Amino acid sequence: MSSLLSPLDALGPVIRRRAPLTRTHAAVARGRLTVGFLGGSITAPGGTSWSDALVAWLVDACPGVRIAVENAAIGATGSELAAIRAQGEIIDRGCDLVFVEYAVNDFGTEPGLRARAREGVLRQLRRAGCDVVLAYTHAPDLQADTFAGRVPVTIADYERLAEHYQLSSVWMGLHALREVQRGLLRWEDWLPDAIHPGPRGSLSYAQSVSTFLAEALVPSTGAAASAPALPAPLTPGAWERVRHVPLDAPDRTGPWTVRRWTTCPGATQVLHSTATGAGLRVAFAGRGLVLAFDFGKHSGEIRYRFDDGAWQESVRDCPAWADNLGWLRSLVLTEDLPPGPHRCEIVTLPGPGSAGRGSRTAIALIGVIE
Repeated sequence: MSSLLSPLDALGPVIRRRAPLTRTHAAVARGRLTVGFLGGSITAPGGTSWSDALVAWLVDACPGVRIAVENAAIGATGSELAAIRAQGEIIDRGCDLVFVEYAVNDFGTEPGLRARAREGVLRQLRRAGCDVVLAYTHAPDLQADTFAGRVPVTIADYERLAEHYQLSSVWMGLHALREVQRGLLRWEDWLPDAIHPGPRGSLSYAQSVSTFLAEALVPSTGAAASAPALPAPLTPGAWERVRHVPLDAPDRTGPWTVRRWTTCPGATQVLHSTATGAGLRVAFAGRGLVLAFDFGKHSGEIRYRFDDGAWQESVRDCPAWADNLGWLRSLVLTEDLPPGPHRCEIVTLPGPGSAGRGSRTAIALIGVIE
């Protein structure tokens, strides 16, 4: 055994089973199962994703069951965006079994925000009665800890939530690392670009989850288990209750339109302007406001304030890999207001000239944290 990889043994099992998939069993028994996915580009549909391979396995493993798939995973997104999308794209679409994969994409998020958004997503899903399974992939940011036999903090934080809510988890990245260690998988076939698995790597990820499901889907011979009661949150201010302001609701000054939108995954309509100095006034009741933009190199910035307070300006990076548009990106304006009615004023600004940015504003979601 390689001395470099031997600490992998200290990381424990790939699969941690904590509670039966009660709703999933009931769905399979009635012959209709809806499977949901929340995550980043590693999980997004694309034909060679682990999620696609897992669905193929499910169809084969459950003959006679009509399976629907709601894959709401979007590249370069994390739990804060998932928290304002879960209701509309997972819960309202009747998902019985939901896989959540944000350990990699949440890594660089400020820990407090990460904790509040993550637990908010899980509480929304569990309150709706969904079975939830946490799935952990691999990335360079996780490698030093993993090779030293330490659980990376982004996964350790999820595991605390998994214990608290009795959610099963599958460390897909650890499964693939152990395959590499055993000579069953070449690293370049697993992660050609260090983050996104190739077809063989996606199959490895899917196999770790299908191994979990092969046992989890076996009908119990005892009395039917009931879903556990939702415990108190671990994180103060978790984003448990989130709703949307309709895009046509804000008062407008300047040239705005609400448009059908087909070029950004996760955005079906946007509140759109290419003018600088165009204004919005959003009335809402809650303690926080989160916007989701179709973002890219042609995007501008915004100036905003709450309840006639001090103006603030957004300053967002635009990585080299970003296209002109097409990235659904969240912007947390605030989550610290006293609960109650508030007003947010927004004014469009041009993007930083030195970065070659444009003046387009395309708001796809207005999320209120209650």
